[in-house]
Amino acid sequence: MQRRNFLKASSVAGLAATALVSSSCNLFSGGKKEQDTSAEEYSDQFELNEATISILQDKMHNKEYTSRSITELYLKRIDAIDKAGPKLSAVIQLNPDALSIADAMDKERANGKVRGPLHGIPVLIKDNIDTGDNMMTTAGALALSGNFARQDAFIITRLREAGAVLLGKTNLSEWANFRSTHSTSAWSSRGGQTKCPYILDRNPSGSSAGSGSAAGANLCAIAIGTETDGSIVSPSSINGLVGIKPTVGLWSRSGIIPISKTQDTAGPMARTVKDAAILLGALAGEDPNDIYTAASKGKIQPDYTKFLDVNGLKGKRIGVEKDGLKVSPHMDRLFQEAIDLLKSKGATIVEVELYKQIKDAGKAEFTVLLYEFKDGVNNYLSKANSKMKTLADVIEFNKKNEAKAMPFFKQETLELADKKGGLDSKEYLDAVKNTTEITRNAIDKLLKDNKLDAIAAPTNGFACCIDLINGDYDNGFSFSGPAAMAGYPHITVPMGQWRELPVGISFISTAYDEAGIIKLGYAYEQASRKRSAPKFKKDLFV
Repeated sequence: MQRRNFLKASSVAGLAATALVSSSCNLFSGGKKEQDTSAEEYSDQFELNEATISILQDKMHNKEYTSRSITELYLKRIDAIDKAGPKLSAVIQLNPDALSIADAMDKERANGKVRGPLHGIPVLIKDNIDTGDNMMTTAGALALSGNFARQDAFIITRLREAGAVLLGKTNLSEWANFRSTHSTSAWSSRGGQTKCPYILDRNPSGSSAGSGSAAGANLCAIAIGTETDGSIVSPSSINGLVGIKPTVGLWSRSGIIPISKTQDTAGPMARTVKDAAILLGALAGEDPNDIYTAASKGKIQPDYTKFLDVNGLKGKRIGVEKDGLKVSPHMDRLFQEAIDLLKSKGATIVEVELYKQIKDAGKAEFTVLLYEFKDGVNNYLSKANSKMKTLADVIEFNKKNEAKAMPFFKQETLELADKKGGLDSKEYLDAVKNTTEITRNAIDKLLKDNKLDAIAAPTNGFACCIDLINGDYDNGFSFSGPAAMAGYPHITVPMGQWRELPVGISFISTAYDEAGIIKLGYAYEQASRKRSAPKFKKDLFV
């Protein structure tokens, strides 16, 4: 999740603050930064740059490529971009079985069997999702090193059934950014600091930092992230991607290291709305090990691509969050251009004030997460193939290995959570009521009273500097809180760039209306075409 969200009362306080990004971050120099006009951009000649699922399928169908050759190209790309070259540090572990999976998919294709659009497509997944193979699942924490899951998470089983190639796992903000109130997003004790591929001294945002950086930099065809509050949509926005946070319950959470049972979900991160929609439908499904998925019965669309309509904005009514209209001069210009485009494609715009109605919900969110994190992590660890069996074990491990586990920030959030009681506590039950119910009611009432199809705003502010000394700082805006606390769907689509720093536009709606926001997001994407590949600039002066 985005740590700044609950620190800022889930994005309610300080939303109009301006984040200045006109200077270099000074991350690597260690001193005063002078303007460097001699540095050159990284020369990027990757033959699969910006390749979509459809393009890759066509190439395999026409026998220009095989799944193995595509997988090999992405593995070489990771070696050149992630481990050398710009050194993004987005991939925490490669799958030693990736090529054998690709070979198996090629054999099936040769025998006339193609499972679907994901057949033979390489995918990277976040390192808090269990895979019952030769890869660890650690949430980026040294404390969980050696945790080889006994079986796949439910969504990974679905991914394998769809014929995808598990390429590897991505780095993340350790414990999905729920370790410290002074943390730096995209850093973990196991994976180090992941960088933004657009400007390398900028933070790719978290907690799905590695998935965002990797997909943005074309290290994979598509990626999977997880979100509690902002962890899919924020890194998607920062890395020029489409991200979909599904309704809680559309995708199973069993086999995923948790923060919150009421807010957690995994979701797609891709370079196009179509690719995100393909992945969304393939992994949705009821799971007896996640009771929240029972509510999705009869509401899942096996194929969300049928809602890809270039005229999807015509006749729609979209609410625009007023706080999103006054972020900063550069953001305001991009958002106004987006609003003008929405109008030109037939949408009616209505200004709304959602944040004013959910102020109290934002204040209670952190309390909910503390209780649910302790309960969820203790339950996960009790069954995991790890030496750590409780949250208390993790805290003690970090204390004993402080130099390696906590070199920049500590673990006060873990300690706060461990002091909480059970989920029958009155404090917890009251907090849940004051987050989920208030937020759902506010969103649904706005949609109904104004006859809206969705509510829109900038997804977040421009990328922050990486600062391991002072930690994250407020980048001016975040729109992740409302849909996160309500458990409602949220899509972000590239809205443009300022000084080559990407930012997205968000559309949120009511429960299980993924089809509606995908239709809006796709129509906007096709009309705007704001996605562009990164140039791996060292800093803003290059």
